[in-house]
Amino acid sequence: MPLDLCHPTAPHKKLRLPEWYVSSLMMDRALDAICRRVKKFDRNHDIPYLAGYSLDGKTIYIDRHMPRSFKFRGRTIDTDRFLILHEEVEKTLIDQLGLHYLHAHQIATHAEEAAVRAAGVEWRAYDRFMQKHVKSIGDERLNKVPKDLDLKPYRDEHDDDLLRRMLASVKAGRAPKGIHVQDLAEAIAELRGRVRRHETPGADRAAAIKGKMK
Repeated sequence: MPLDLCHPTAPHKKLRLPEWYVSSLMMDRALDAICRRVKKFDRNHDIPYLAGYSLDGKTIYIDRHMPRSFKFRGRTIDTDRFLILHEEVEKTLIDQLGLHYLHAHQIATHAEEAAVRAAGVEWRAYDRFMQKHVKSIGDERLNKVPKDLDLKPYRDEHDDDLLRRMLASVKAGRAPKGIHVQDLAEAIAELRGRVRRHETPGADRAAAIKGKMK
């Protein structure tokens, strides 16, 4: 058996662990496999919120000022691989399954956290380190952004947040005079539903299948 492969059943039986148990070894190998699939890796640009991906998904971007590692209890922790995992999972869920960015981001964050914890690193320590280097939209330090950076995540996060706050305001009775609150709330909810659906191959396929089922 190749040394770089993990036996799917024997280790679990030997350690008397359930088949669904994710060991640190398995997570580490899965993370390496994902990182090896990245076609192009770029660290020469300014990227909002630390990392992102190109429109075609072939390039993973990490902000040029983001340190490659940090110290945790005397260990040097390489952080690029965790960010790559997050971006790869997120982009795949959006493009292939048609998930909205906010949903894909949540799943990708959980995967990132699982990988960080499997590496023996506290999530709070890791996240605290990351937050020190975040560049948000409108940051004056964003002066070298790649032309093919996929902007849907930033647009959708902003749009959905705006609509969510509008809906909360309407439900609280703070609507303009002469406007029927219920009608406005329904219109905002419908628009928010549209914003939550990406125009991706996966979303198009889902819409086509739904149409055939009617």
